[in-house]
Amino acid sequence: MVWEKPNTTHNIINIRLSLERFEGNPILRPDSRHLWETKAAFNPAAIYDGGKVHILYRAIGETDVSVLGYASSLDGLHINERLDKPAYVPREPFEGVSLSRQYGSEASSIYVSGGGGAGGCEDPRLTRIGEQIYMTYVAYDGHSHPRVALSSIHINDFLNKKWNWEKPVLITPPNIVDKNACILPEKINGKYVIFHRVFPNILIDFVDDLDFDGKTRWLEGQFKIPTRALSSDWDNLKVGCGSPPIKTKEGWLLIYQAVGSNDESRYKIGAMLLDLKDPTKVLARTRTPILEPMASYENEGWKAGVVYPCGAVVIDDRLFVYYGGADMVVCVASVKIEPFLEQLATNHKETKPQSISVHPSTKIDEVQEAIQGFCIKCRRMREIKNPRYVIVDMRHAIQGICPGCGGKISRLIKSRSDIDEDTLSNRIKTQITKEDKIHK
Repeated sequence: MVWEKPNTTHNIINIRLSLERFEGNPILRPDSRHLWETKAAFNPAAIYDGGKVHILYRAIGETDVSVLGYASSLDGLHINERLDKPAYVPREPFEGVSLSRQYGSEASSIYVSGGGGAGGCEDPRLTRIGEQIYMTYVAYDGHSHPRVALSSIHINDFLNKKWNWEKPVLITPPNIVDKNACILPEKINGKYVIFHRVFPNILIDFVDDLDFDGKTRWLEGQFKIPTRALSSDWDNLKVGCGSPPIKTKEGWLLIYQAVGSNDESRYKIGAMLLDLKDPTKVLARTRTPILEPMASYENEGWKAGVVYPCGAVVIDDRLFVYYGGADMVVCVASVKIEPFLEQLATNHKETKPQSISVHPSTKIDEVQEAIQGFCIKCRRMREIKNPRYVIVDMRHAIQGICPGCGGKISRLIKSRSDIDEDTLSNRIKTQITKEDKIHK
């Protein structure tokens, strides 16, 4: 469905490009009556169908296993229905169903996200294509690299809350942290388009079908939407898709989450417009966040300073963005979509929209030689994740992230000429295993 501009005119001068929080937030909280969601209810997928917003949210309860709950809203703001049982639960070993560790014990893996240490199904996104609803989510077994999984359900079963989900399959390769996946609701040139995130960029793949076998065929990362380059940019550390893109006359509207190096502990929300015929091209991109974690419920939870979108819908003339607050609760913010799109398309244009392909030598299934550095906080040598060339106190260095503590780690070098630039570039693009404490 394409959102079309109504026959009205608006003056977009002085319209602030931001979302408005619902005064009734949070719209969903943990529920002590249900053992499976006593600790957290957050990171909601959303889809509008049959006159209501259907919400699938990540929930964590007494077992520390992430499952998915269901709620719905007629007006997009107030919850009218909330089920007392999960709509989706782990069924496969890659979702942690056969963990040998004791449920509820302290989490030790660096990949734990949002307080759920016992694995499960995390951070869903929903896309309707024809009569099928496809769900992408993060599958985590409790100890190894989180990966993207795919399942689907017929629209009639979904609307009637008959949870006859197809058998889930992994669609990203092993030994790589891959998250934030969603599917474009239309084919482009006969191919499905899948967005996902390997730190630090959004990756895009075009595939002939969605019949992954979970064993031999994986997403490759054919194109990318990179982080911004300037140190002053709010989204220069990492970016990831929030909700599946929404088709508008201006382009595909992509709500995304990002972190910047000047505020690297806080997740913020932005917006992009992608070319309708080539969604690898970014036509416009917000220069500042459209929502920052400022409210108490965005700072009091499992992780302070987090607004994390997983769903967005349009109802009449308004855009609703559903997001997790502080890895604890479900929230919603909205805005009139017409002036929002006009402002985005007019005042936030990209100078040179281009499709950025990922060179075969730097695709995500490549492994490069590790770059080592000494972490002062950990007091040991560590592999430098996301390495890049910098100048620190007038000295040349390779700087990145420590996988042990999440802090910055550096290695001094004599000069930039000592680095094989092509090799370093390849390494930078393939440093992808990073603890979830920093790279959600």
